[in-house]
Amino acid sequence: MKALATTDLDHILEHTRDLWDDLRGAQIFITGGTGFFGCWFLESFLYANLQLGLKAHASVLTRKPATVKQTLPHLMLNPAVSLIEGDVRNFEFPLTEYSHFIHAATDASAKLNEENPTLMLDTILEGTRHTLDFAVQCKTEKFLFTSSGAVYGKQPSELTHIPEEYGGAPDPMDPRSAYGIGKRTAEHLCSLYAKQYGLQTSIARCFAFVGPYLPLDIHYAIGNFIHDGLNNHPITIRGDGTPYRSYLYAADLAIWLWTILLRGEPLHPYNVGSDNDLTIEQVARLVSEQFEPAPEVNILGAQVEGKLPERYVPSITKARRELGLEAWTPVEEGIARTIYFNQG
Repeated sequence: MKALATTDLDHILEHTRDLWDDLRGAQIFITGGTGFFGCWFLESFLYANLQLGLKAHASVLTRKPATVKQTLPHLMLNPAVSLIEGDVRNFEFPLTEYSHFIHAATDASAKLNEENPTLMLDTILEGTRHTLDFAVQCKTEKFLFTSSGAVYGKQPSELTHIPEEYGGAPDPMDPRSAYGIGKRTAEHLCSLYAKQYGLQTSIARCFAFVGPYLPLDIHYAIGNFIHDGLNNHPITIRGDGTPYRSYLYAADLAIWLWTILLRGEPLHPYNVGSDNDLTIEQVARLVSEQFEPAPEVNILGAQVEGKLPERYVPSITKARRELGLEAWTPVEEGIARTIYFNQG
């Protein structure tokens, strides 16, 4: 797998340069370090570590160290990275003390949530509890939990952008709510550990993203559309194309997450995403326009007359006001860079 473009890494460094002094000589522990979020954490960390001479170190929890060394050698064989074998639910605690902890391990698989919601719920809750126990033991100074916009439950169609203060919740009688309820309860665990142990915990409620390392073959619509285009297939929308989504580019995502870890107010969750809302049909057509010739866009579902479109779009007013964060990269550019990363 190719490394990220220097353009992206310079963009991240430009917007985070004043943060990195906090990590000089730091020991960082990362769960989920081999996934989409994790790869961006490591790419940006290693670049800043080199450019700024931080002499920091990251330990990455993974179930398959040998495999990730082969698939991501430019990250996992770097001397500033160590791999720790184990499952997030029950890994043995290393003896090292870690100043900063990033808990980004979550199987966000729609397939798992549909087929085995109990396992989904157990993994989120047991994994979070176990990592919090370790963070307390290893005297972590700052802990970042990557939560999800799913904690709000179904967004009302009349609410265009959902704020952190929204009091909705997933339906506990719906088995498909396992992911959202798991994340919501995991946030509560963070608050309990903060109160009992003084653990400084920041929470990032993440929405939808586009960028290198994004899986193209699971339930992410924009990834599926890019996959169709790369394989010279028509771009296929399974539904009616009317739901609204927004997509934050992954380099901007990295800026947001580092900023929330190091500058975010503890136990005051921040929505993480873009507020530029687009219909799924609009997204599909934006993807199509990036290819030459442009593939056809097929919409398989029929619109229901009088039905309001579904929405999954955050308000980012809080992050913008308190932390100076923005969705700097236009979605069209984010799509183009994701396509380039996955070509050849």
